[in-house]
Amino acid sequence: MLLQTKIIVLDEATANVDLATDNFIQQKLRECFIVNSEATVLIIAHRLATVIDADRILVMAGGRGVEYGHPFKLLTNDENDSQITNTEGNFATMVKATGAEAQA
Repeated sequence: MLLQTKIIVLDEATANVDLATDNFIQQKLRECFIVNSEATVLIIAHRLATVIDADRILVMAGGRGVEYGHPFKLLTNDENDSQITNTEGNFATMVKATGAEAQA
């Protein structure tokens, strides 16, 4: 891909592709830029699967940042929780709306 890139910005990079292509692109992005990389990757996305393994997520609503943090911390109230316990959070509400299979 892009050699020695320090910053990459993706704005809905997989918005208009089928799920199989989306999965392929996401895997390649993880391999090239996220795992064992010093690159900063900024991803703007509507699909939760695109950002669920990010280091940090900024949840936007009405043009404003409403939540920011590690996905696990946005989903739980306590680090010992193994299920979604943050029932008031915007990110947790979005994840719960995707259905049980997406929460596993």
